[in-house]
Amino acid sequence: MERRNVWADRGFIHVLGPTPALTPGGKGDWDGGVLESSGVFKDGNTYYWYYHAWSADEKLWPSGYRVGVATAPTPLGPWRKYEKNPILDHGPRGSWDDSWVACAVVLKEGAYDIKGGTEKYYMFYSASGSGSETVDIGLAVADNPLGPWRKYEKNPIVEDFGYLGGVVKVGGKFYMYTEHPIGVTDQGPFCIAVADRPEGPWKKYEGNPILKPGDWGSWDDGGFSEAGVTYRDGVFHVFYGGTKTTKLESVGYAYSFDGYNFIKYPGNPVIDRAKIPDCSALAEVHHLIEPPYIYVFHTLRYISRGGEDLAVQVLVPTGIPFKISYPILSLEGVEAGGVGELKNCLPVSLEHASTLALTTECTYSRDAKAGVRVHVRSSPDGLDYDTVDLYSFDVDYKPGKTVRKTVGLKTEAKFIKVIVENLDSENAIPRVNITATVGG
Repeated sequence: MERRNVWADRGFIHVLGPTPALTPGGKGDWDGGVLESSGVFKDGNTYYWYYHAWSADEKLWPSGYRVGVATAPTPLGPWRKYEKNPILDHGPRGSWDDSWVACAVVLKEGAYDIKGGTEKYYMFYSASGSGSETVDIGLAVADNPLGPWRKYEKNPIVEDFGYLGGVVKVGGKFYMYTEHPIGVTDQGPFCIAVADRPEGPWKKYEGNPILKPGDWGSWDDGGFSEAGVTYRDGVFHVFYGGTKTTKLESVGYAYSFDGYNFIKYPGNPVIDRAKIPDCSALAEVHHLIEPPYIYVFHTLRYISRGGEDLAVQVLVPTGIPFKISYPILSLEGVEAGGVGELKNCLPVSLEHASTLALTTECTYSRDAKAGVRVHVRSSPDGLDYDTVDLYSFDVDYKPGKTVRKTVGLKTEAKFIKVIVENLDSENAIPRVNITATVGG
């Protein structure tokens, strides 16, 4: 009997999520340079998004990547960086990982631990040392997803195996997926190694690479950045950043029934970078599957400027109704009589939406004398927004109270953003949060 993958038969629609969801810290912070996406992990009711970043402070040694984590109550946020970041640092001078550590992937695995303790969380990561020409894979353990993380004393567990994308456990065996070898533009094919235990021994597959760039002229002929893999319903799923010759990455989908032989979805790319305002690439792609949604976490690169942020997109199987909510604006204070700026708001795409609701939550001071006006501005491309309102609505005020108001609007624009105006000319507003809910 022929095996089927219902996703490949059905296809996907793309719904824009929080773009960006996380941004670099300040100039003196450890992550003040750029952020890049690593693995995403759910434990209990909390979501953990691991990322690697480097500082813009040239005085630090080395200035290479370290690993941090952010947490959220939902896949769409709001995401908050852990106050004790970074959670995994490079090793001391002369060690195998003294230059940088990155590409963290975390598994919860309670049946086995390295030293007979209570550790249940295993972090696999890529790293390199000063002067090294290879990228190796290491392992760290902890009894909490936030750490503290303790590196395995026999690291590295796999030598010369590139950028780590994912590790999954299926039928008592661990499957490790990497981008290897790494090309001159940081892209490459995908490879696999397998082991019976987290620390190995790991055996590289003789048939590597298992997923190669497309033929010349195809959308992914330039290779891939590392990408996470999920095993669900008898299928290995990968959503990956594929590039057209240079680092212009959209997201493609491939699947496998055995973990080795992957089939590219014929409707690729499933997320076209051109659908995201000012986006030059969606790289280092990871995902979570929570039916009917697939949440896609990635590095966001821009056309108009340098730097890298983190963003989340949503894929929905074609024909499945959806309703997606995420915070688009969060202001800690609006001055008396003040008017916000569009740049403070995340874009909302209405391309596949038939319904739109905006929920505004305002916390007023005890002396408040007026409420808030929300101005909705539209754009045909998500870059240039109208200077006049598409809609506007007022939020009533109650001195010393928090007021919440939801307004349903027509989906007659392609993109929208909002501006908040404080109608009180005498008193500041301590807090304003706005959430968008799009349905289709």
